Amino acid sequence: MLKLSGVIITFNEERSLEKCLKSLVNIVDEIVVVDSYSTDGTKAICERYKVNFIEQSFLGYIEQKNFALQQTKYDHVVSLDGDEALSKKLQQSIIDLKTNWQYDGYYANRYNNFCGQWIKYSDWYPNKKLRIFNKTKAQWQGINPHDNVQLHNKTSKTGHLKGDILHWTYQTYEEMDKKSDYFSTIAAKAYYDKGKTAPLWNLIWNPSWAFFKSYIMRLGILDGKNGYRICYQTWKITYLKYKKLRALYKKEY
Repeated sequence: MLKLSGVIITFNEERSLEKCLKSLVNIVDEIVVVDSYSTDGTKAICERYKVNFIEQSFLGYIEQKNFALQQTKYDHVVSLDGDEALSKKLQQSIIDLKTNWQYDGYYANRYNNFCGQWIKYSDWYPNKKLRIFNKTKAQWQGINPHDNVQLHNKTSKTGHLKGDILHWTYQTYEEMDKKSDYFSTIAAKAYYDKGKTAPLWNLIWNPSWAFFKSYIMRLGILDGKNGYRICYQTWKITYLKYKKLRALYKKEY
């Protein structure tokens, strides 16, 4: 039977981490947690489970996740964030996969919980993620903080598993506001380092299109008040990202 590693990066994840570990412990053959020196109960929670707990200063989202992959014993991995967990159906799908692995990677839908509400639209579902894969044939890429798993070979075939990755996102509007400011700063710096420019029309068009797509085209209106808040925040983080990117270029002069 194929052996699987569960891999997680953490920083102050005590709110949801136990749900994450419980969903993995009977599915994978080892769990590796790479922690950025949490100051809450993250380490104590991991000590209650059979976890290889490694402390590593934060390298960046993409870099930290690739570092974590290098710490696993087995080539086939299930990668989760500390605020995610496998649904019962997805757990069974992965168990079945251990005797019938066919592709280089497998997608699963991610189902997001925002302020206690499971969000069905707003561009947040099905939110397909490649999180079960052969680490010799894939790695984390993208532009921080928007990391994603990409297979090395563009002709590689992927499958799609039944069940959801359950994701507990922001539990208050204030938490979402703080994270939006934080993530937009990281994104602006990453764009700047790659030489991406921000003409004025980006500041106007990109946020407006992001809101329209999520609220109208992806039916965010059907998620009620929280749907509007999510779509508005999509507008805001896009606006802040380009505003901060323009500010970085102004500092050059």
